[in-house]
Amino acid sequence: MPYTPLWRRRAAVLVSALVLLSGWTATSASADPAKPSAGGGPDNWVGTWASVPTATPATATPVLHDQTIRQVVHTSIGGDQLRLRLTNEFGETPLRLGEVHVALRAGASGTDIDPSTDRTVTFGGRTSATVPAGAPMISDPVPLALPPRSDLVVSIHVPDRTPVSTLHAFSYQENVVAEGDVTGDRTVEATETLTQWHFLSGVGVRARSRVADSVVALGDSITDGSETEVNANHRWPDLLAERLGHTGVLNLGIAGNRLLHDPNPPEGSDAEDYAAFFGQSALRRFDRDVLSQPGVGHVIVLLGVNDLGHPGTTAPISETVTAEEIIGAHRQLVTRAHAAGLRVYGGTILPFKGDSLGFHTEENEAKRQAVNEWIRTSGEYDAVIDFDEALRDPEDPLRLRPDYDSGDGLHPNDAGMAAMAEVIPSRLFRPGAHG
Repeated sequence: MPYTPLWRRRAAVLVSALVLLSGWTATSASADPAKPSAGGGPDNWVGTWASVPTATPATATPVLHDQTIRQVVHTSIGGDQLRLRLTNEFGETPLRLGEVHVALRAGASGTDIDPSTDRTVTFGGRTSATVPAGAPMISDPVPLALPPRSDLVVSIHVPDRTPVSTLHAFSYQENVVAEGDVTGDRTVEATETLTQWHFLSGVGVRARSRVADSVVALGDSITDGSETEVNANHRWPDLLAERLGHTGVLNLGIAGNRLLHDPNPPEGSDAEDYAAFFGQSALRRFDRDVLSQPGVGHVIVLLGVNDLGHPGTTAPISETVTAEEIIGAHRQLVTRAHAAGLRVYGGTILPFKGDSLGFHTEENEAKRQAVNEWIRTSGEYDAVIDFDEALRDPEDPLRLRPDYDSGDGLHPNDAGMAAMAEVIPSRLFRPGAHG
């Protein structure tokens, strides 16, 4: 056996300790970076699924008590082990969870599991977890062969009476609640069906390729999948994952999200019942939703339409922003991504003339044009993805193409989502690509 100098052995111990402390990071690796994984190379943890956690409005907070919530997530990249990221980031008290199980879904619909793939998830070796107030929690690695673009079922038992203070409100995926601890059951009897994700914000995998990485789609409701078919996985990030294959695609879109402002519904307005679901501003959530993702290498930014449309509708008119302020926010995202060594791509804002939400005005259109011109010509993004050009109506470029319009003049339908995914150059995500 070759001699290893003492300083090198001490350095290895220090590196191992730092890796154990880092947990869920963009540079996650094995405790011993030199130790081969089952695939023959060093461990490479990559995000395969994610969602944005938000607070819940005081008037719309669900409560669970001795119930299991069974949730389905559609993965992107595959691997031979996985980790869950649970979240209590908007909770004001610790969140006590009972058993947590993962399994592959049995069949193409519903929430039944394949019992041969059922695994108990542990946290520091324990089969239950208490997630501190205001914090996430990362599970231990779970040995499970997870195919790419598969449906993973995550079952969480909540033993105590627990307000659901942290969730993702618009999953476009049917999940169920059942009585008692049925986390390991093949089939559960649903007492409620919902289209939200509770206490779950990420799944990472140990990728089979040591060069695999992930791309974060940072956006609003258009990225989140608004108006797409429920249970179909027709959000444009899902369809992009089908094209790429080798890259994790993480949907960090959130309905109603803005670049510059957190939710701030006018007092007495209907928006007080739902605005909390819009999530923290992109500038505020960037570190959590982008930089903390395992294996992240790229970011696609599609944001700005709500900064234009919300003031005077679901936000105070005093939060009206200029095109220059929106551009300044984009510049900050570019700067912060580059500081972390990520490549970042700018998506142009889609047209919304004739929308039913009251967003379109001549002033807002002029701002959209100015922001899009900057995205296309400034050279500050590493590449431009021209969603506007791909989805606008040739007969009236200020509107969505009729065959891509969900009906509200703002959100693309499933066909529009496919067109968005198709316009993104796959060459951007090849290992070693430079845009």
